[in-house]
Amino acid sequence: MRRLLLFVALPTAALLTACSQKTGDKQPEEAPRPVLSVVVQPRAAQTFGFAGTIEPRYSAALSFRLLGRVVARDVDVGDTVSKGTTLAALDPTALDLSVQAAKAELSNAEAQAANANASEERMRQLLASKNASQAVYDAAQQAKLAANANVERARASLAKSEEQLGYARLFSDFDGVVTAVGAEVGQTVSPGQMVVTVARADAREAVVDIPDWLTGDLAADAPFEVSLQSLPSIKTQARLREMAPQSDDSTRSRRVRLSLVDPSDAFRIGSTVTVTRATTLKPAIELPLSALLEKDGKTQVWIVDEKTASVAPKDIQVAARTNGTFTVADGLDAGTRVVTAGVNSLTPGQKIKLQ
Repeated sequence: MRRLLLFVALPTAALLTACSQKTGDKQPEEAPRPVLSVVVQPRAAQTFGFAGTIEPRYSAALSFRLLGRVVARDVDVGDTVSKGTTLAALDPTALDLSVQAAKAELSNAEAQAANANASEERMRQLLASKNASQAVYDAAQQAKLAANANVERARASLAKSEEQLGYARLFSDFDGVVTAVGAEVGQTVSPGQMVVTVARADAREAVVDIPDWLTGDLAADAPFEVSLQSLPSIKTQARLREMAPQSDDSTRSRRVRLSLVDPSDAFRIGSTVTVTRATTLKPAIELPLSALLEKDGKTQVWIVDEKTASVAPKDIQVAARTNGTFTVADGLDAGTRVVTAGVNSLTPGQKIKLQ
């Protein structure tokens, strides 16, 4: 009985050994590798967006022409003002006294002129009757001319004093909106010190900083589109009005001012806007830097053969590199599918699966 079991076990062990050897001879097929890819297309246009603000085209920093103490300021930031409306005032006491003194001087000069005129008339009659000499008459005539000149000087002095009294009142020469204040009631201000800044609300423009390398083709009246950041659906067209002659040393950008074309009231002064511009480019293929393979002094990309679901290297020439992308100068045709990630771990002919 034991001999029979031994003979049965031996064929079974041999069969298992043969099966295991046969299975080990066949290698399992490698699964297709998932890859990211893109179909290259030459880019002929690109849209750039920049953040900016709405500012008035015309504004004036109003100040007093005289030294004095502010006794009134009737406006604050955001107030709407009309032409000729008083915005602030200085203490007029000293100026009123100057006007009164000038009036007194004028009265005195007029009295002296009347006396000199009468004396000259008497001397003229005496000269005609030969009761006075020519020298006496000439002296009277000279006194008359001097007295009349004093009257003119006193009148000019009075006009100047009255004009300076008018300088104690600060007003705007146009309708607008107060955008800044620089003095408070009770403060002593010097001539030329900003007290109130008024901006015209009817002429508004968008102010934005554009990188220097994007301003080479900008010409007068170049079109832009401006939209509110708070309400992007509200848009308007704009035209280039002014561009800084040189770029900023730190940001390498130029300050650009755009005239808004029929803007709505929503474009208030101080609003933040997005300025966009579509730029026409020379057709070029641009790919992410993750698609570039640099090996053995060659620059290559992996192209996908969709029929065989495999990849192959392709030599290319790189024209330029920017932040995260590169431009292909030669070696790729439009419509070619290129792998965009994991290029250092691929092998020629490797099976892939597109994602």
